[in-house]
Amino acid sequence: MTLLLDDVTLTYPDGDGRLTALDAVSLEVPAGRLTAVVGPSGSGKSSLLAVAATLVTPDRGRVVVAGTETGSLDRAGRAALRRSRIGIVFQQPNLLPSLTAAEQVQVMGHLSGAKPRSVRDRALALLDAVGLADEAERRPHQLSGGQRQRVNIARALMNEPSVLLVDEPTSALDHERGAAIVALLAGLTRDRGTATVLVTHDRTHATRADAVVLVEDGRIRTSPAS
Repeated sequence: MTLLLDDVTLTYPDGDGRLTALDAVSLEVPAGRLTAVVGPSGSGKSSLLAVAATLVTPDRGRVVVAGTETGSLDRAGRAALRRSRIGIVFQQPNLLPSLTAAEQVQVMGHLSGAKPRSVRDRALALLDAVGLADEAERRPHQLSGGQRQRVNIARALMNEPSVLLVDEPTSALDHERGAAIVALLAGLTRDRGTATVLVTHDRTHATRADAVVLVEDGRIRTSPAS
């Protein structure tokens, strides 16, 4: 399944007029491929991610997630789609201090209504997949910044999403740890067949991607490489 943005325009109120955040943007990300989105601050990268996540409804254009055209969904429908088809890795992990790494991941499974035992087993398998099998019972204060981000990634994958959206996951990490996180995302994308969008300020990390998109002034200036 793919992620498709087709001729998407998004504006926000700005005084007596409107500010264009995205201007006729089209982007397709196939399953099993990682697309990096780069560009200066304020260029529209975060708006693109918010539209793809169905957190914001565009003024015009289509957003299709795993075969579902989101424009036909109401608020509850979009929320259900996010729970079942979209994994979001936020810039800051925002882990709950009182929960262990395993419990952080399990929360997403409980929200989807899965059986407790299967949720526990899947959470442990995901922590193993991100290299944290031995840290499952540690709490956030016992983990490094890179480890907390890995828990964040595992949590986003808990409900087997078709689309994975990742917002600046390396911003609080040094270059070496950041590179390790991007390499992990590239591997998980291939292994799990997600259509992954990675927003990053560091273009050196984009070399791990299958395609790179430059966003400036709300427009895509370069097309994904094949």
